[in-house]
Amino acid sequence: MSLGLLLRGLAIGFAVASALGPVGLLVIRRTMDRGFRHGLASGLGVASADAVYGAIAAFGITAVTETLVGIERPLAILGGVFLVLLALRGVRSVLAGSDALARTEDSAGAPGRGSLRGAWGSMVGLTMANPATILSFTALFASIGAGTGGPAGAATVTAGVFAGSAAWWAILTGAVAGLRSRLTARVVRGLNFASAVVIAAFGGVAVAVGVIGPGR
Repeated sequence: MSLGLLLRGLAIGFAVASALGPVGLLVIRRTMDRGFRHGLASGLGVASADAVYGAIAAFGITAVTETLVGIERPLAILGGVFLVLLALRGVRSVLAGSDALARTEDSAGAPGRGSLRGAWGSMVGLTMANPATILSFTALFASIGAGTGGPAGAATVTAGVFAGSAAWWAILTGAVAGLRSRLTARVVRGLNFASAVVIAAFGGVAVAVGVIGPGR
């Protein structure tokens, strides 16, 4: 295993994961609602999907890349609708003063309401519904020069991508969990409501892009 390739993969995974978007907000919200374990499980779901896309880029699987980019619009619609539904449920639970948001989120993507496996699986699905992520990996691989050295080197980079992404989510969820204990219930509800509005906006934009296309 080449240490240089592993470090390159770590840098790529960490860089992609640290770009805060709707998925990151969902991980933060789950950590606020359910604690560190559910937040970390959700983050590891994102890291798992990142590793899949990282492997596609590292191994240079052009046909898969072209297929994913070719269905980017329907996947954007699917992912956007999922985000909007989660956001609406989140707003409803905040207005009702309940913790239903965490339960509905965790049960949306996998069996076992509130389970760690459900938290992980739903985030894998949501992250995989954004094939544009692979373009980020491809661009970073080209600029950093990762993915060289044949299959063994590509596998090393892929392992680094997962580790780098997982490291970011561990740091983020750990920080949020530490902050969570210092906040009042009213502040937590306010943050949940604000994040739900932002996530709904992200979802609406994704649906719009999927329907009309990014170039119109």
